[in-house]
Amino acid sequence: MTRRTLESLRSQRWYAADDMRAFAHRQRTQQMGMRREEFMGKPVVAILNTWSDMSPCHAHLRERAQAVKRGVWQAGGYPVELPALSVGEVMVKPTTMLYRNFLAMEAEELLRSHPVDGAVLLGGCDKSTPGLLMGAISMDLPVIFCPAGPMSNGQWRGVKTGAGTHTKKYWDEYRAGRLSAQDWVDLESRMTRSAGTCNTMGTASTMTSIVDAMGLTLFGASSIPAVDSGHSRMAAACGERIVAMIWDDVRPSTILSRETFQNGLVAYMAMGGSTNAAVHLVAMARRAGVDLTLDDMAEVSARIPVLANLFPSGDYLMEDFWFAGGLPALLAKLEAHLDLSRPTIEGRTLGQALAGAQCWNHDVIRDLENPAVPLEKGRTLAVLRGNLAPDGAVMKTSAANPKFLRHEGPALVFDSPGEMNKTLDDPDLDVSEDTILVLRNAGPVGAPGMPEWGNLPIPKKLLAAGIRDMVRICDGRMSGTHYGTCVLHVSPEAAIGGPLGLLRTGDIVVLDVAAGRIDMKVDEAEIARRRAEWTPTAYRYDRSFAALYQRHVSQAHEGCDFDFLAAGPSVPEPPIY
Repeated sequence: MTRRTLESLRSQRWYAADDMRAFAHRQRTQQMGMRREEFMGKPVVAILNTWSDMSPCHAHLRERAQAVKRGVWQAGGYPVELPALSVGEVMVKPTTMLYRNFLAMEAEELLRSHPVDGAVLLGGCDKSTPGLLMGAISMDLPVIFCPAGPMSNGQWRGVKTGAGTHTKKYWDEYRAGRLSAQDWVDLESRMTRSAGTCNTMGTASTMTSIVDAMGLTLFGASSIPAVDSGHSRMAAACGERIVAMIWDDVRPSTILSRETFQNGLVAYMAMGGSTNAAVHLVAMARRAGVDLTLDDMAEVSARIPVLANLFPSGDYLMEDFWFAGGLPALLAKLEAHLDLSRPTIEGRTLGQALAGAQCWNHDVIRDLENPAVPLEKGRTLAVLRGNLAPDGAVMKTSAANPKFLRHEGPALVFDSPGEMNKTLDDPDLDVSEDTILVLRNAGPVGAPGMPEWGNLPIPKKLLAAGIRDMVRICDGRMSGTHYGTCVLHVSPEAAIGGPLGLLRTGDIVVLDVAAGRIDMKVDEAEIARRRAEWTPTAYRYDRSFAALYQRHVSQAHEGCDFDFLAAGPSVPEPPIY
């Protein structure tokens, strides 16, 4: 590998010339209290930090940025911290997914417009990982992803509790009258014990684990709990490593390939990861020029069972996974299914990184011969097609009730969450366990932003009868922490004329997971008649970022990226005059 020269670094376009503009750049850097010797002649490392007071998942990232700076200084670089949009779940409405592409645009433009030679990306909450990496892949500078890490284990009254998963479970119990108002208040302060991302195998740990397996983090970094002292040491190591990567010109394009994404898919399926990853991985792959489809994911899911015994598909939490050996221990059990020759940002292959990895708890991280969820009982990702989803829909069958995987029943259709919420608790509602609940206009264009509305609540009268699952269909998404028999990401979505928009209450819907089908029992002539009468019911925005989003976002099976960002020629470096 040829080591780069100082003169070849892009930051030198700003700092090195003997002209008025370079003078101003040096002058203004010194205005901030920096000595000339501290930044001249050094690679500039951007620390893209998604810290926010509204993002508990990232509450510790201000301190981690300081640790990254320590590593950069030690390795002879010049660190600069650049704040980036914090797409923290829970607080952001209608959904952080609306702003994933916003963060991707910001990350790319922050790196392009500043004198930056490489970057450490601080994030971890669901959309921050793909958002930061989509932008970084398009910019193609040396980058390391530094994952925020999962929060500490939760427990309530002797029961291990996982963020999101148990919120949903206990909410159903509260609605059914099995928890008191005082119980509900007590839960608020006890389930989420520290900074960090969800401690279940939700979207956050799904995405950071996938990126780890793809070689874009320090190996095993995704498993370190957020408040563990090792997490701060890992952040400092990221700062040290990125300087070497800049000199060696280790960019995303030197790491990413179809085989790299395949390794990520193996980790995804073995972790029992979130269905949301299906959207993010397609988007990331397209930024890298790799053709990745839902069928590619289904193929891997059909041969890799769930080995990580983690909520919502299993019994443990992410801190347990870390103590059991973390991602390295899991991947060591999957070596036969991985391309071990793939390079990583550490300068070694995946196979070299795996050498010596051990598992310390074989109940938390199962073997292929004793999976947490055998393939015959459920998979991380099933892909469905049919006259309700011509371009595809997805299911996490490992977190579903097996009795519903072949099911036929009448649809109960809602056009909005408001309409649904006003109706579901009506004691006279005509609904049974066999009914199929449908929520539409929740897709990329319809919502907009494809919120996590797909885990539709069970009607109160059914909860009172002890029912905790039923078939639900939505063109939106579901939180990776949730569970149940939910058909998601129906494509094309209802708001642009997809068949889901033609379904009516009372129509018979057939779900057949083994056959890969989701269909409505309505003949083609009637479907054609309804299509001719169809008019959009979703709100269209005339201004704001939502207007841009609705006009340019692709459908779920295409990654929900913007058409003007997903592909195309490279963007020239900014002129300096």
